Amino acid sequence: MSTMEWLRPLQHILNSPIQLLTINVSEWKAKVAIAESVPPGIPANVSIAPGGWAQHMDKLWMVAEYDGGDRVTVLELEGAKLTEKEKELISWTLQLANAPSAKGTKQNSHLTESEKQAHKIGEWLQKQLESEEPNYSMPDHLTVGSRLYHEMIPFLLVTEHANTRQDVYPELEKLLRSFLSEEILLIPLKSQEWLIWGPLSLLKDEDSDFAGEPTEEETLEDSLTSIAFGLHEMLASEWLGECHLAVTQPVSPAKGMVETAIVLRETISLGRRFHVGTNIHLPWMLQLERLLNAIPESNRSKYLELSLKRADLFVEAEMLATLETFFSLDCNVSETAKKLYIHRNTLLYRLDKLKQETGLDVRQFRDAVLVKIILLLYKVTKRN
Repeated sequence: MSTMEWLRPLQHILNSPIQLLTINVSEWKAKVAIAESVPPGIPANVSIAPGGWAQHMDKLWMVAEYDGGDRVTVLELEGAKLTEKEKELISWTLQLANAPSAKGTKQNSHLTESEKQAHKIGEWLQKQLESEEPNYSMPDHLTVGSRLYHEMIPFLLVTEHANTRQDVYPELEKLLRSFLSEEILLIPLKSQEWLIWGPLSLLKDEDSDFAGEPTEEETLEDSLTSIAFGLHEMLASEWLGECHLAVTQPVSPAKGMVETAIVLRETISLGRRFHVGTNIHLPWMLQLERLLNAIPESNRSKYLELSLKRADLFVEAEMLATLETFFSLDCNVSETAKKLYIHRNTLLYRLDKLKQETGLDVRQFRDAVLVKIILLLYKVTKRN
């Protein structure tokens, strides 16, 4: 269960606001010093272990999670509103939640060291992604003796169906190592989410199943796109069927894991929102979508409503398919006609018809941008 799943019920039961904070250990120690100096009669259980608390004035800090690093997750409660029994009960619950159960110990006993480390990193990363004030640097105890300081290629894999089988991790890891490299790092987030780190050698390995034949004109983004398409094809056919995959530029996991996970999650979210039916999502191809998504929905709806009043032609299936293909081929008339299996003059007739009804000529850059925006907004509004 994630932190937010148990935080809301606890807040409801206590009928009191609760904040989840991630703070430095030094801040906790300062709070403890204050708590220990208050007059007798105000209790404090100042251990840094889960369940420990320190109270000053009307605020109570209680340790929710601590993994031994330089950051600690605490609950901030209205201490004056809680009875001593309620404090003890919350403390006991937090201790119980963090204690390894006999079942958990048994389940972890068969894990390899690499899988145990991956789960620890995944748990830490998930906490940061849920926190309002995430710690963007990995704690030392998760990076000691590892290759996480070297640049690697990050992918985010999201499956369509949750899988609770215990052998999923080793099965997926083995598959990725056989098709990508022995040097991959697989980090589980949720049951349907996996962060995959591949070595930089994938970009220059001519023998790789995904690298293809590099050319002088091929950019880093071209290479990453090629690898992503190959990886998705393999995963969809060999392991889990329907899935979504995002990739971004290489980065050092130790320094950029949290930011990278945020970018990749946003990329998949935008891709699924604006481009239904697409399974491979690339952040450098979603810049306009990211901008539109940041505009208040009321403003987007108003603009779309005004635009669609100019012509129903925008929402006709034939015109939609024509414009999508036209934009995907960089507004090249000849290539678009070939892709659509129509005569060049037929395509020109459709574009002229659009110009006559809307006043927008997609062969002109300014009008092409406006039509592209209208199409993106229509896709989102149509599904809401």
